[in-house]
Amino acid sequence: MGMVRSTNEGNVTGFILLGFSDYPQLQKVLFVVILILYLLTILGNTTIILISRLEPKLHTPMYFFLSHLSFLDLCFTSSVIPQLLVNLWDPVKTITYVGCVVQLCVSLALGSTECVLLAVMSYDRYVAICRPLHYTLLMHPRLCMTLTSLSWLSGVATTLVQSTLTLQLPFCGHHQVDHFICEVPVLMKLACVDTTFNEAELFVASILFLIVPVSLILVSYGYIAQAVLKIRSATGRKKVLGTCSSHVMVVIIFYGTIMFMYLQSAKSTYKDQGKFVSLFYTVVTPMLNPLIYTLRNKEVKGALGKFLWKILLVNLT
Repeated sequence: MGMVRSTNEGNVTGFILLGFSDYPQLQKVLFVVILILYLLTILGNTTIILISRLEPKLHTPMYFFLSHLSFLDLCFTSSVIPQLLVNLWDPVKTITYVGCVVQLCVSLALGSTECVLLAVMSYDRYVAICRPLHYTLLMHPRLCMTLTSLSWLSGVATTLVQSTLTLQLPFCGHHQVDHFICEVPVLMKLACVDTTFNEAELFVASILFLIVPVSLILVSYGYIAQAVLKIRSATGRKKVLGTCSSHVMVVIIFYGTIMFMYLQSAKSTYKDQGKFVSLFYTVVTPMLNPLIYTLRNKEVKGALGKFLWKILLVNLT
């Protein structure tokens, strides 16, 4: 499978991402499926970003946040999936130490930012549905920019702390990562020292970036559900409930799978389950977000139709 040299007893020049090596017959199937999902992710999220920028009717707080979410998903998947595809196809599954560090920092920063941004988006939906008369007053451009900036800054801040603490751990020549991505929990398992402090720090970070946002999202959608039940029109009530339930479903998949990885002990034995669970928040939810949040909306469908029609006219002329 290839060897990675150790520079000394405590450091390595690279890692071997074992990934799905225990399932050789499954690797080619996963390659095809993940490649298709990745292409759909790029297409869907790029479309959302373009439509949100080009269509004046979509210059609203909701689509401002959604364009940031799409940009996050594009960058996040691109920091993980290309390396995963290479490892699924190539029998030599190595990644350099620098490559592992970059993947760790970028994916952690973007993932943490998305955790906060989804909570911000749920607050936006709460104000829009529960306090519609005050929506434009409350969700003014300066507040939207501030909330988005705080989401990005919080992601960068937690990455600086977690990645620094993780990369300071001595690996004592251990270089086989039993995963397909360089993540904090799996790198902690390689350490040859006590990781109690790192686990405690990771637990606190998980509370701040997983439990707190999920709680805020559930509270927001709880108020939204109460408001929806007061709608007299059965058709309108069914439409809003259908939209909200799909949002909650994606939230549960995204946060639930990350919690499975980050709230378990570094000594946990759920190795194979963790790999397959990680596919949900690295591959599946970034592909679902455009479909769930925007592409089913009439405004987006109309804007997309106009956009495609303009492209067709330009090509014809």
